[in-house]
Amino acid sequence: MESVAWSAALIESGASSTSAPRLRTEIALESGHGDVRSAVWHVSARGIVEAHLAGVPASDDVLTPGFSSYEWRLRYRSYDVTDRVTDVARRGEPLVLGLQLGHGWYSGRLAWTGERGVYGTRPAAVAQLEIEFADGYRQVVGTGDDWTSGPSPVLADDLYDGQTIDGRLVSDSWLRPRFTDPAWVPAVDLADADLSVLTPYVGPPVVRHEEIAPVRVWTSPSGRTLLDFGQNLVGWLKITSRGAAGSTLTVRHAEVLEHDELGTRPLRSALATDTFIHSGGEDVFEPTLTFHGFRYAEVTGPGEAIGAGDVVAVVVHSDLRRTGTFACSDDLVNRLHSNVVWSQRGNFLDLPTDCPQRDERQGWTGDIAVFAPTAAFLFDVSGFLRDWLLDLAAEQRAADDVVPLVVPDVLKLLDNATGWPSDSPTAIWSDAAVWVPWALWEAYGDREVLEQCHPSMTAHVRACARRVSASGLWDTGFQLGDWLDPTAPPDDPFRAKADKYVVATACLFRSATLTARSAAILGRTDDEAEFTALAERIRAAFTENYVAADGRLLSDSPTVYAMAIAFDLLDPGLQARAGDRLAVLAAENGYRIATGFAGTPYVTEALSRTGHLDKAYRLLLETENPSWLYPVTMGATTIWERWDSMLPDGSINPGQMTSFNHYALGAVADWLHRVVAGLAPAEPGYRRVRIAPRPGGGLTWARASLVTAHGRIGVGWELAGDELVLEVSLPDGVTAELDPPGAEQSTLGAGDHVLRIPYPTDSSTMITDVVT
Repeated sequence: MESVAWSAALIESGASSTSAPRLRTEIALESGHGDVRSAVWHVSARGIVEAHLAGVPASDDVLTPGFSSYEWRLRYRSYDVTDRVTDVARRGEPLVLGLQLGHGWYSGRLAWTGERGVYGTRPAAVAQLEIEFADGYRQVVGTGDDWTSGPSPVLADDLYDGQTIDGRLVSDSWLRPRFTDPAWVPAVDLADADLSVLTPYVGPPVVRHEEIAPVRVWTSPSGRTLLDFGQNLVGWLKITSRGAAGSTLTVRHAEVLEHDELGTRPLRSALATDTFIHSGGEDVFEPTLTFHGFRYAEVTGPGEAIGAGDVVAVVVHSDLRRTGTFACSDDLVNRLHSNVVWSQRGNFLDLPTDCPQRDERQGWTGDIAVFAPTAAFLFDVSGFLRDWLLDLAAEQRAADDVVPLVVPDVLKLLDNATGWPSDSPTAIWSDAAVWVPWALWEAYGDREVLEQCHPSMTAHVRACARRVSASGLWDTGFQLGDWLDPTAPPDDPFRAKADKYVVATACLFRSATLTARSAAILGRTDDEAEFTALAERIRAAFTENYVAADGRLLSDSPTVYAMAIAFDLLDPGLQARAGDRLAVLAAENGYRIATGFAGTPYVTEALSRTGHLDKAYRLLLETENPSWLYPVTMGATTIWERWDSMLPDGSINPGQMTSFNHYALGAVADWLHRVVAGLAPAEPGYRRVRIAPRPGGGLTWARASLVTAHGRIGVGWELAGDELVLEVSLPDGVTAELDPPGAEQSTLGAGDHVLRIPYPTDSSTMITDVVT
């Protein structure tokens, strides 16, 4: 996309009101130049902007321009409005341009300290309409102090607290020609604004997706009207309501019920409340300047009762194309996989957030670092994550090469929001600079992502290497370690069994190794040599200091074994012993989960890779808390932050961090795709694929599919008597390395294949080495 030569100014409302203001102008199209050949409207804002042209929305996007590192990157959208401008020209009417503003991430509440206006106190917008006529003449219309500004029906708007709409003020007259209103005043030109930060979107916009009707409407014990939408989702309610003029309808949102009432405690200070004031006629309320994470809603207020036909939940997230699917013979596992998909949808709203409901909703780097391979299978996230990685690089450069805990890094603007030091890298979280681009490379085979991210990758690893002690270990400084180990007390998520410096050193080894591989792909031989040597030094120090004579690792916990195995940190002999020890620990714990954020993404892979496939399945299929399936048995429809965010008695975990929509622990879906179904890339981008299903756990069938740049790849297997029936579908130009259990490896070409492989019925529990 060609860059825009901006002549427009950034403007804000001239009125003193803090409500969501509106900006408008109307122009006459220049005559004598023939028909309109093209018209493009470039629009951005500090805050949220909804653009209207000729009386209708310019696009179906919402919450634009989202949340970016505003100091260095303020994104703009470019709308093709040729047809609408042509229609106005044909009618000979003035062209009306209108902008509805909202606080959004820029000037609303942000993070959990209660602060507002972290980046600025008032929303503002910049827009430039470029019209080209048949003879080549260009008419350019930009925002400036010749625009006017006025109030809107939105009396309050905040992402955390919700939105208030006064139906008595709803009117589209401001979008019609020759509009006048004494309350409208000239807009203010923010002449000192730096427009060099304006940059086009790399990722997709946020849009409305489906609408979901409530599955149940009832009265709670306290007499409140409750609605259940059957799915924990992200978005808002669209309500049709009638009430006396000035009467108020209040809607509160929450993910769960507790004691048969709305369970709002996990929201912490976020009010998640929308307020609608009736006009006296029939009103349709849709609060598009906020969003909520919820399954349940509570409606109170005078007026006619809200019924199931009066309300829908509007699902909102970035416009991502679904690419990967998975299903198997176990309904609980299918629900688990569905929960992963819904958690990704809800938390991929403009940036990869930790959670979408409480007073947080930040781009925590550790969550996406471990989830990126799963994300890139389920949806096409190439543009979405590359956009976010540009913010990561900007924040990293400004912080002496330290990748922050959240991107964009709002924490640096708050008064020590976490109480944690911010002047040094944090393992897993800061490793997002390496792990996320590598996951994109493996998924899409696009060298550009490595080119774009190479400076961040090398800077991060060097920043970590500078903090390695004389022992050759990363055993200094602050670390989050195996965050939310299930044995940690609710009020002390740091207290993990895994030694935090063992975790950090393992992560540095992986990041150095992947950066060396990236450098080799890019032909940067000096960097390849530097990071290969660093990885080998880390490996040697890890073995010397953290591996006992009997092969046990320091802290002897499942997380350290899982990470060491999955990262190929141990030599073959030690790897086998580590796998055996991990299997013993899994059995001793009754196959319940004993890992937190650091170890959980790798524990099933580590078991299956070292010949303990049966143990991996036992871990996957366990239903007692803590386990992946315990939340499913409790009715979860998304992945929880804690294994027991809800306790068996139906009460909410007393810990402060009890999100019911947190995708990180859903990273096990990557193992479902690669090992259970058996679909993995044999080279980045899937031109060559590895088909290596490993049945087990009593499953009788599984299948997965993936839409790649080369076409759709499908894999499915079913146990039929003493045979494994394997179906493989490959598009033109794609070959598969077939590695069925207990049979010879072979190669498959494009086309649809059905193979019948001898497979005794007791093979489903056999111990199989899985090379990944």
